[in-house]
Amino acid sequence: MALASNGQTAIIRTERGLTIADTRITLYDVMDYLKAQYPPKFIRDAFNFTDAQIHAALSYIETHRTEVESEYQEV
Repeated sequence: MALASNGQTAIIRTERGLTIADTRITLYDVMDYLKAQYPPKFIRDAFNFTDAQIHAALSYIETHRTEVESEYQEV
């Protein structure tokens, strides 16, 4: 399952799980920061994301909350 953003895939499924395209960072890494209540700007800076990447990650998590939470619990 992937989320298309501006004609490019922003979130992809790899052997590591749901991953931000062009990075090795998974949504589960982002979830760790969200669970610790860090703000999006901090997360963006911590991972050197572009604004588009952090927006895509947060949008995907929000839209697919149940699926992402379930997979996050397994990790």
